[in-house]
Amino acid sequence: METVQAALWVVVLLVVLALLFDFMNGFHDAANSIATVVSTGVLKPAQAVLFAAFFNVVAIFVFHLSVAATVGKGIVQPGVVDTHVVFGALVGAITWNVITWYYGIPSSSSHALIGGIVGAVIAKAGAGSLVSTGILKTVAFIFVSPLLGFLLGSLMMVAVSWMFRRARPSRVDKWFRRLQLVSAGAYSLGHGGNDAQKTIGIIWLLLIATGYASTADASPPTWTIVSCYLAIGLGTMFGGWRIVKTMGQKITKLKPVGGFCAETGGALTLFLATAMGIPVSTTHTITGAIVGVGSTQRASAVRWGVAGNIIWAWVLTIPASAFVAAIAYWVSLQLY
Repeated sequence: METVQAALWVVVLLVVLALLFDFMNGFHDAANSIATVVSTGVLKPAQAVLFAAFFNVVAIFVFHLSVAATVGKGIVQPGVVDTHVVFGALVGAITWNVITWYYGIPSSSSHALIGGIVGAVIAKAGAGSLVSTGILKTVAFIFVSPLLGFLLGSLMMVAVSWMFRRARPSRVDKWFRRLQLVSAGAYSLGHGGNDAQKTIGIIWLLLIATGYASTADASPPTWTIVSCYLAIGLGTMFGGWRIVKTMGQKITKLKPVGGFCAETGGALTLFLATAMGIPVSTTHTITGAIVGVGSTQRASAVRWGVAGNIIWAWVLTIPASAFVAAIAYWVSLQLY
């Protein structure tokens, strides 16, 4: 009886740690949802975070749990995961999030979590315990999501510029200040729908590993779904302001029409990935869309040095978080 209770307390503590990661995910990635709408002056910062947080949580009613299923059942072979692996994965992801937030680098919370899982699992049982198809499609979308965001953002910008070529700039600005509320809401919806599900997936993975859920279950317990969506919404409300400046102004200067096109292109990419059950980076997606919008003006409109630094952070995210997770896994073995 004492052993069961001890195991339960470990599970409870790991669930709290997972929700902390989810909160930090929203905090870290708030910039992805609000940077464009703040930098164009459509909403004030306090209004923007409340707006984004609302749509993060509303996503619970919109999207199926395809991404949660991928993280919960499609990354690691059944029977390999235990509490030490989950601890290592979460510590690796949280550590990388804190480092990149501190330096104002818009990196991927999603890939930090995947990297954390990979590192902890390899430390325990080797690379053969990973599900190659789940890993490959996640890694592929490191490249696909920003490219798709770039393509859709730039095409939107070209189409809108052509459609409104004869309209007065002041009139266009007035229209798109209103339309940007729609695009920002859509992007925040996609952000909540994809990112909250990653934490749902790792809690589901934990519950299956500890016997509190079954692999036969079609979906995780309702409390995990509700708590994860609320946690990411709360994180977004607090906002990661260091990253907002990088996303909204340092990459390229945005006007409301550009903000609308970037957010719409990014939202479409997120909707597609979530429907396919692929855990993608909202950071990669919106960065690609912002660069796409900026590049339609002229190549020099994009600060390629800043974009290059961001790409380096993307490349390092999975191996860096995997390395920290492997160390955290070993430390946890010594602790309990």
